Amino acid sequence: MKVLAMNHNNDKDGAVTFVADKQDEGTRLDQFLNKVSPDASLTRTYIQNMILLGRVMVNQQARNKNYRLREGDIITADLLKAQQVETAAQDIPLTIVFEDPHLIVVDKKAGMVVHPSPGNWDSTLVNALLFHCGDSLSGINGQLRPGIVHRIDKDTSGLLVAAKSDFAHQGLAYQFAEHTVERQYTALCYGHFEQDSGVIDRPIGRSERYRTRFCVTDKNSKPAITSYKVTEQFSNCALVLCTLATGRTHQIRVHMCDIGHPLVGDPLYRTGYSFFPANGQKLHAGLLGFYHPQTGQLMRFTSDLPPGFQDLLTKIRRRENGEID
Repeated sequence: MKVLAMNHNNDKDGAVTFVADKQDEGTRLDQFLNKVSPDASLTRTYIQNMILLGRVMVNQQARNKNYRLREGDIITADLLKAQQVETAAQDIPLTIVFEDPHLIVVDKKAGMVVHPSPGNWDSTLVNALLFHCGDSLSGINGQLRPGIVHRIDKDTSGLLVAAKSDFAHQGLAYQFAEHTVERQYTALCYGHFEQDSGVIDRPIGRSERYRTRFCVTDKNSKPAITSYKVTEQFSNCALVLCTLATGRTHQIRVHMCDIGHPLVGDPLYRTGYSFFPANGQKLHAGLLGFYHPQTGQLMRFTSDLPPGFQDLLTKIRRRENGEID
């Protein structure tokens, strides 16, 4: 590692620029910064929060804490300008499917962000959980994401489990890592499917052209497997059940787009399709199954499609039957 510059002006107090060398190759970004930070008092959690806040750039691009460094990477980190991020409890209604002293399963509404992040500091699921659960949320993911074991996208509705204790968090996280959690989604996809079912086994990584998107790529990617089954075919779209064998960011949205069937309403991946309003992807996490980390009991939950999704389906069915134009 070589330090290129340290900037102490008023705008970027404490910004430091490093260049990764051969011995840094393969090191996780948060581990690297924890090792080289000029301020030894900064904790790993603080550094991870600053990465989440976008105050760490690699080659002028935001990366997540798990990014593995390569020789020659230029890392710019603004870690020393103290900024305590506090997540407030907010009285936001929650649809609670199950709750005990160890975990809570909620049915998230479309439009709700799971945890605070730049541009969405409040009104998130975490804010609601803090109000409902108080201090009884696991602290493994730090103060920005207490209790959060997995996520679903803002405009995706449906089932999500959060941990109330570190023990439960570790047990659930292990099941997600081992891909033993059962997750099934209902998606409304554009186009006519030539096959009623299939398996999409294509690796997914972040798009180099569009930072907010992911894509099927062999470069800096991870394995991703989605099974799908068409349950209802319409003239220009289809209702599809998607089952995840892995859990990559935007996995269903990316995979279905890659095979030529982007999700209806998807603002990122539906380029060229405009049959329906673009008010968020029509994707619902309708089935969630896992083993209770404390008791070992199989827990399996289902959720009906939300009203907005149901209303759109009703209109499509009526149009298919010639009831409306």
